Amino acid sequence: MAHQGNRTVATDPEAGRAYNEQEISSVNQTTVLPTYRNNGGNPSGNSSTSPAGSSNGEDYDRKDNKEVVDLSTVEPKHEEEYSEKSAFTKKLNQYAHLKRPLIHAALVLFGLAFFVCTIILNRDYWIPVTVIVWFFILLIAFQYIPTTIFTRPIESNWANFVEKPWFNLHYYVRLAIGWVALLGLVFGSAFGFPLEPNTTYGQRAQSVFGLVCFQLILYLTSRNRKAIQWQTIIVGLGFQQILAMFVLRSGAGFAIFNWIATLASDFLTQAYVGSAFFFGTIPTPDNPAWSPVFDGFWFFTNTLGAIVFFIAFAEMMYYFGVLQWIIAKLGWFFLKTMNVSGAEAVVAAASPFIGQGESACMVKPYVNQMTSSEIHQTLTSGFATIAGSVLAAYIGFGMPAVYLVTSAVMSIPAGIAISKLRWPETEEPLTRGKITVARDDSKAQNALHAFSNGAWFGLRVAGLILANVLTIIALVTVINGVLAYIGRSFNITAEHTSKAPLSLELIFSYLFYPLSWLMGVPKADILTVGSLLGTKLVQNEFVAYSMLAELKPTMTTRGYNIAVYALCGFANLGSLGIQIGVLSALGPNRKAAIVKCSISALACGFLATCQTAGIAGQLL
Repeated sequence: MAHQGNRTVATDPEAGRAYNEQEISSVNQTTVLPTYRNNGGNPSGNSSTSPAGSSNGEDYDRKDNKEVVDLSTVEPKHEEEYSEKSAFTKKLNQYAHLKRPLIHAALVLFGLAFFVCTIILNRDYWIPVTVIVWFFILLIAFQYIPTTIFTRPIESNWANFVEKPWFNLHYYVRLAIGWVALLGLVFGSAFGFPLEPNTTYGQRAQSVFGLVCFQLILYLTSRNRKAIQWQTIIVGLGFQQILAMFVLRSGAGFAIFNWIATLASDFLTQAYVGSAFFFGTIPTPDNPAWSPVFDGFWFFTNTLGAIVFFIAFAEMMYYFGVLQWIIAKLGWFFLKTMNVSGAEAVVAAASPFIGQGESACMVKPYVNQMTSSEIHQTLTSGFATIAGSVLAAYIGFGMPAVYLVTSAVMSIPAGIAISKLRWPETEEPLTRGKITVARDDSKAQNALHAFSNGAWFGLRVAGLILANVLTIIALVTVINGVLAYIGRSFNITAEHTSKAPLSLELIFSYLFYPLSWLMGVPKADILTVGSLLGTKLVQNEFVAYSMLAELKPTMTTRGYNIAVYALCGFANLGSLGIQIGVLSALGPNRKAAIVKCSISALACGFLATCQTAGIAGQLL
């Protein structure tokens, strides 16, 4: 109810609000509803009179003949009388504060039930299930338990006993300690484990020498050697050594990462059902077989369909804020350990599970603001790893799953270290330090709207990928045709050589002869592995793995295993088109920088898989 002494001069009970002196002039004067006005609202104290000369005591507004009633005699309706909320809704609102705890309690109970059932009924996956379930239970618990109970003592002790003494040391002293620790890991992994059959310590030393040469080559070709952050390089190489030992020499480590890779692969293959609606038959319990289109793993139906599906799903996750949360957490970890931005961290961590195109989509809002070094790192991470969705295809060629998973995981820190050594950061990334979530311009109204927007964007990205891959493969074919014609003039043909006509693959097989030796490949397999590397670079890893499966009986065990690691990446000319297409679609304002960085990133991604193969050679 309005009072005489306050600034409220008019109340519209039908609209449920009151107007003060500043607002009264903006009120819609054409409304037919009565306006209740205070006597104090008329500075002159004079009442308006009816244009018809009404004498019944009621006044009328001078502008539009609206009825004016004295508020001293009329009490406006209370909010409860015209509120649209029902009694049931009001009752629920009283318990709204309990909704969140009840949902969390239900999730915790479900997680515990899932954990117990896994322990009893399906012990094959108890290690990853234990880690993941208890991780999320603790995550929910810390929504109600202050983290400062644990973080304050840790921060205090860390700052007093680790951070301050460490940073009191001279920079070069810290750098020397880091290099000594890294060399200890390298030589410890190479010579601290028992030899595999038909392997010598000389071959492991060959792999160690190759690792040193790789770093030297990258340092000499660095764009800015003075800007190199050696912390990133040392920690990246150290993580690679630790992951190699953890996954190769620990059954628990492999079980965890294999479960995650399988989960990602199964998720992305759900897109096949949507593609089968257009290009084949959907499997049913009576007919569980896929159509030949999907059994043959066609790029158009399988890979492009999965890309469209994942981009739509990622857009929906952006709407819910899930990806922003992941970026914040991973960004903090890599900021503290490797001094990289949050966007770089997410792409690097996601690449071995969801692939080169899909991982870049996880940082879609940031691509237009990326620095050149970030773009180089994003491209390198895509080239250095494979996707979980194609893991099943490589296993189908007979490749050992343990080596494929190990290579994909080890290439995460390898890609970061190699990229930052070749293209150091000289600018200030948007997502460095305190994570800043870029504004998403989709303006989705709900989750379904966001999913639909993502599907449309995924279709555009898939179209760019298709066009780039088609044209690059066609260009390689033209070049090979020209080289074969030239080779015939010098008798470099299939009839006169034991290998093949003159082609890019043949040329690269000899160019990569030294690279194969530096990885620790036995002498009998060096030329074969070099040819496979050339095939991978010019065509793709599918063709290279199919050739490796055929050549396996003629190769040594060590040479074959190192080749499996070396081929486990998307560093090929076809993927170059994919990477340029995806990032150009995500960040059109940075297209020039993307093209400029692409060749260097391709070489770094290629070298990252070779370095991973060399480190694996230290343990095999």
